[in-house]
Amino acid sequence: MSAPSADDPPPGAAPAVEVCGLRVSLDGAPILAGVDLTVERGEWVTVIGPNGAGKSTLLRALGGLLPAPGAIRIFGTPSEALRRRERARVVATVAQSPVVPAGMTVFDYVLLGRSPYVPPLGRESAADLAAVRDVLDRLDLGGFGRRELATLSGGERQRVFLARALAQGATLLLLDEPTSALDIGHQQEVLELVDQLRREHGLTVLATMHDLSLAGEYADRMVLLAAGRVAAAGPPRDVLTEDLLATHYRASVRVLPGEHGPLVVPVRPR
Repeated sequence: MSAPSADDPPPGAAPAVEVCGLRVSLDGAPILAGVDLTVERGEWVTVIGPNGAGKSTLLRALGGLLPAPGAIRIFGTPSEALRRRERARVVATVAQSPVVPAGMTVFDYVLLGRSPYVPPLGRESAADLAAVRDVLDRLDLGGFGRRELATLSGGERQRVFLARALAQGATLLLLDEPTSALDIGHQQEVLELVDQLRREHGLTVLATMHDLSLAGEYADRMVLLAAGRVAAAGPPRDVLTEDLLATHYRASVRVLPGEHGPLVVPVRPR
């Protein structure tokens, strides 16, 4: 079976992601309780929700890290039918806290993203090395190649984690809080780069984010998870409402119109 592709999809092609009735329990506790979700090819969908809503669990299931037989299809293929190398050519994940081998340099870590294209017992090609250099430069990490990951700041490591995912060349990016450790300048740089690559190469992006205003500026659609279920879905203006955020976040906010999407401003309760 060949890995599915998002390039030039024919009319009526399957969505990038289809989730139907997804249920996940961890240590006997239900985390996701029947989630339905569709992400079209080339779309940017951001999942929001309060702590414990199941956002990271959803991305882990989509990335094949949690069993979900029959509930998930990736570009029309049942998730459980994708072999590991096939999945890695299609789906790239940036977790909140990836496991990093001790002593690994930035360049070598990002080069791991090219593993799905290296033959067994083979070596990385000149094209693989060039792909890594290109993505390091794009993420302002060109001078960090020989640095050990352990010596970097949290924000610098976050950019390296994203660099590995982009070097992977997958058509579906799963980003779990991709800007959580970044300052505001690098937040914008990273999200602009992801959006640029999405438009240039037809990538599909499914992200989770806590910063609601930032999420609303980049997402085509948003999904609000609460207690393991979809509480609302649609364009940012339909999901980022004062009533919904008060109900599910128990937060006092004002939602103001912005140039690219709604702006959510916390206010002190009366």
